[in-house]
Amino acid sequence: MKKKLVASLLVMSMAFGMVACGNSKSDDKKSEDGKTAISVVAAQYGQNTSDWWDNFVKDFNKDNPDIDLSVEVVSWNDISSVIDTRISGGKEPDILNIDVFADYQADDLLLPIQDVVSEETYNKMYPAFLEQSEIDGTVWAIPDLASARAMYYNKDILDAAGVEVPTTWDELKAACEKIKETNPDVYPWGIDMTTDEGQAAFAYYTWNNGGGFVDEDGEWALNSDANVEAVEYEIGLVKDGLTNEKPATETRYDLQDMFGAGKVAMMIGPNNIPTYLSDGGYDINYDVTTIPANEGCDSVAMGVCDRLEVFKDDSAEDQEARTAAISKFFDFFYDDERYADYMVFEGFLPTTQTAADLLAKDDDTFASWIDILQSCNFYPATKTEWADVKQGVIEVEQNALLGDDVQTLLDDLQADIAG
Repeated sequence: MKKKLVASLLVMSMAFGMVACGNSKSDDKKSEDGKTAISVVAAQYGQNTSDWWDNFVKDFNKDNPDIDLSVEVVSWNDISSVIDTRISGGKEPDILNIDVFADYQADDLLLPIQDVVSEETYNKMYPAFLEQSEIDGTVWAIPDLASARAMYYNKDILDAAGVEVPTTWDELKAACEKIKETNPDVYPWGIDMTTDEGQAAFAYYTWNNGGGFVDEDGEWALNSDANVEAVEYEIGLVKDGLTNEKPATETRYDLQDMFGAGKVAMMIGPNNIPTYLSDGGYDINYDVTTIPANEGCDSVAMGVCDRLEVFKDDSAEDQEARTAAISKFFDFFYDDERYADYMVFEGFLPTTQTAADLLAKDDDTFASWIDILQSCNFYPATKTEWADVKQGVIEVEQNALLGDDVQTLLDDLQADIAG
């Protein structure tokens, strides 16, 4: 399994670190004190993710005295490298919460998800989300949450600059120029090209220029003319001084903080930004709209579906007990009330119909976002090469920032991925 990592970003990414909840899993993966040990590596979604998992571990272990659950929360900047290191050392977790899965499946590391999830829990899922993890008729991961992306803008900053909300690329650049002229202390546009969200930036621009990761036949088309034009436009915004200064190192959380502080006028982000701003104590006058597209192209919304997947473990003393413990974990996690609480806590969208119905009783925006999400474009995550493509397009953006030719970078990536 090939993974390309940028050394400078690895050094920077350790800022968030890792937080463990519960007891650490033993190196030999054996049960202790007659209990079945289950380990989880979970992605850090917000400022308080580890707090939620800490409470989850306490409640789960109390209700399941025969199981010793531990959860380690890892930042998105670190999680891929952490898991690659664990796999290399034969110490992968029992359950992983991440966005990719196909390369792990291709390396025969995963169990079919229906082998470890009860029928009752599995049937709660929206089929559209299960399809995002299906290869050759088998579902290899279960969706843990979803999000949709849109453009957020500070109404006061745009009003002060006398600009309308942009809907096209030309309008976006013109609005950024006017905002910069009116208020030089504000970054008109926010871009994240880090390992946290760089692949999303690539998607925003290419999809909204008639391009994307694959062609109509589902084959990789990374160096299409539309993609080259899109990345050149994206890089041009940075080089023209219309964005945050360090898009290769400033993460989405940095951008959200800057947006909340009134330092960024416009940015593309997930539907949980209102929760993030509220938790951070920010109070700004903002709104949400569609992502600007190039002239002649329709605006394309973006959906993201992250996953929970289960690694094989031939060293487990009691495979039946391990499977039963993992199944109990999923039943506990997807309990309607608990799972709905997690979605509200993190500000994301549920992947189960039952939780969506529960949340819609109090807030009908959840149902609206779910409808939007199911018509979004998604990453081609079922393709084995997706993890390499994800890292590859981030490197394209970062190297283009340094002055490398976009066409050459995408040609090289296409050749590397598709041969």
